[in-house]
Parts: sequence; C-alpha cells; structure tokens
Amino acid sequence: MDDVRYPIPRGPHRVEQVIERSRFICSIAPATRTDAAQAFIKAVGAEFADATHNCWAYVIGAPGRTDRIGLSDDGEPHGTAGRPMLTVLQHGGVGDIVAVVTRYYGGTKLGTGGLVKAYGGAVQEALASLPTVTRVDTVLARVAVGYAHIGAVQQLLPTVNAEVVTQEFHEQAAFTVKLPRAEVAAFETAIANLTRGSGAVQLLG
Repeated sequence: MDDVRYPIPRGPHRVEQVIERSRFICSIAPATRTDAAQAFIKAVGAEFADATHNCWAYVIGAPGRTDRIGLSDDGEPHGTAGRPMLTVLQHGGVGDIVAVVTRYYGGTKLGTGGLVKAYGGAVQEALASLPTVTRVDTVLARVAVGYAHIGAVQQLLPTVNAEVVTQEFHEQAAFTVKLPRAEVAAFETAIANLTRGSGAVQLLG
C-alpha cells in the first residue's frame, strides 16, 4: 500500500455566522472512525439541544474518499444542508473530519438555494481557519534479533522514523515498533542486511 499522508483537524474547531438573522454555528472535529464521528455529532446535538437544526456530514479517511461518509439534513428540506456540507468536506483537502452546523432560526426564510449556500458556506468558513496536522499511515512491526545486533537495530530505527512501543529480552531481543508504512520495505531490507538474514520482521495486525 502506498504511503498515506494528509491533513486532519488538529482538534475541535468552531466558527459562527449570522445570515438573515439565523445563527449558523459550524463545529468541526477529527474523526478516524464512524463511531467517533457519531459521538461528536451526538455531543454537539446535546450541547445545542434547543437549536432549530443540527445538520451534519463526515468523511472518514483521506480527503475525497466516498466509501465512509455520512450526512443528515436534520429536518431541513432534503438536500439543502447535509449534501452541501459533505460536498465542501470532500473538496476541502482535509480528511478524517466531521462537521455539525447548528442553526438557530431567526425568522427569515432563506429558501432552498439560500440554505444550500448557508450550510455549505458555514463549513467553508470553518475550514478556512481550521488548524490541521498531518496524518501519516503507520503500521506496527515486531523485529526479533540476536543480542549482538541490538545496538545496530537501535541505530537503524530513527533512520526509518520508527518508534519503539515495547521491547522484550528473552532468547532473542524483540522490539515492537511503529513506523510509516512507506518505510516498511526499507526496514525489512536493512534488518536482513545488518543481521545477515537472521533477523525477522513481522507486521502486526
């Protein structure tokens, strides 16, 4: 599998707008799983339980993914809230993201076109100021080597951006490490070379 790197939200983020006297509050958070997205949606809904609508959309995975998505108009006319929110998320260049737009109705009807613009625009506005971090696709690997090679392995780990998770010392030294998926092949080759084939690398999970 290719290395996967993409921006994700650094943490929860919120932006508020007033359009034709209606308040639109866009709350964004990172979500690497569907249940995490649903938990955030539920939490925002509870926080703004008195709102007219709490519409939402999410994209799990890399930006533009379409296999793990969700959306809801939460009572707004069909296609005027969740769909434009999802469209903005899918083209926003940020992955693993969930957005909830809370609306407090201000007495002026916006019409279907106005709603589409308001809900999509609320997400766009939030994305414009959203702090992000880079998500790197990582894997866990277990490497077992003889004691004579421990020093060489410890020197090798930083060169492939590997981080030791656990280590055991029995008949052999065994390290469980987390490293970028893109570095796995180089790591396996380096272990084979420095141990002359006696070291073993096993991908976990």
